[in-house]
Amino acid sequence: MLILLADYLAQFDSSFAVVSYITLRAILSVLTALIFSFVAGPAIIRKLATYKGQPVRDDGPESHFSKAGTPTMGGVMILAGVAVATLLWGDLGNRYVMIALLTTMGFGIIGFIDDYKKIVKQDPKGLASRHKYLWQSILGVGAATALYTTSTVPQETQFLIPVFKDAVFDMGLFYIVMGYFVIVGSSNAVNLTDGLDGLAIMPTVLVAGGLAVFAYLSGHSNFSEYLHMPYLPGVGELVIFCSALIGAGLGFLWFNTYPAKVFMGDVGALAIGAALGVVAISVRQEVVLFIMGGLFVVETLSVMLQVWSFKTRGKRIFRMAPLHHHYELKGWAEPTIIVRFWIISLILVLVGLATLKIR
Repeated sequence: MLILLADYLAQFDSSFAVVSYITLRAILSVLTALIFSFVAGPAIIRKLATYKGQPVRDDGPESHFSKAGTPTMGGVMILAGVAVATLLWGDLGNRYVMIALLTTMGFGIIGFIDDYKKIVKQDPKGLASRHKYLWQSILGVGAATALYTTSTVPQETQFLIPVFKDAVFDMGLFYIVMGYFVIVGSSNAVNLTDGLDGLAIMPTVLVAGGLAVFAYLSGHSNFSEYLHMPYLPGVGELVIFCSALIGAGLGFLWFNTYPAKVFMGDVGALAIGAALGVVAISVRQEVVLFIMGGLFVVETLSVMLQVWSFKTRGKRIFRMAPLHHHYELKGWAEPTIIVRFWIISLILVLVGLATLKIR
């Protein structure tokens, strides 16, 4: 929004042209979302505290019993910060930005309805799983279809394999199928990881930062040519969206760090997971998302393996799934698990970024 104002003012004073630079707007986007969270966060938490708060599983770790009643649905703080920063500093005429923003908000609405039913309406079932998955599928297919039908160059719908610079495959309509699985899968993976204070949000911030690097380089013709990456016109604007997600995530972490004053709930987890997924398919880095978001992948696999093992063998592989609960029941302190998982996530993001040069 402000980029339009800056373009107009640049006619009278050339110094306003600096706002057109993505790097500057990225910094401003981070700061805007961060400051918004700091300012609006306390009021949002006070409002959420008027509701019953976070329910705790009876069969979960005993250390979680003290968390009963902690305000949840704090993801609205993240979504608001992302929306404000993106709308202020992003190019609203850029299709990548608008698809990413609308997809994120759409998944946030699904999570909000689920949380609202559980917390406000005191319906323990919340939004029925089949209805939740149906709407996730509709939004996932819709986002992938929008990106496919508005593509302007072949590179936008090709599948890339990192490390191998010539491993490029045209996907055709399969692009929509892959996009659907990446967006919906990422959304649910982050949701499963959100089980400890700050556990999901910091890896999200790290992955968003990594994807921002790919977006910037893919949207720059010189850098993309030098790194043997596909040049995707306009995708660089996603740096502003990723920066907003980073700022909003760090702002939320200020209140969500151990011991948490607020939880993000499905409204936050489903949305930020979808955000990572839609950015990854936009910059053609689905495999890199799998690497950088490896923590989310492992947490999801632990649930799948636990269910499979119990149904087929009658035995559990882990003391409890997702994986972070397994370590809790082994006696690890919650802060220890959180920080170690953060370190692992940072390492995986660095591995993903390393694929830029190893080709």
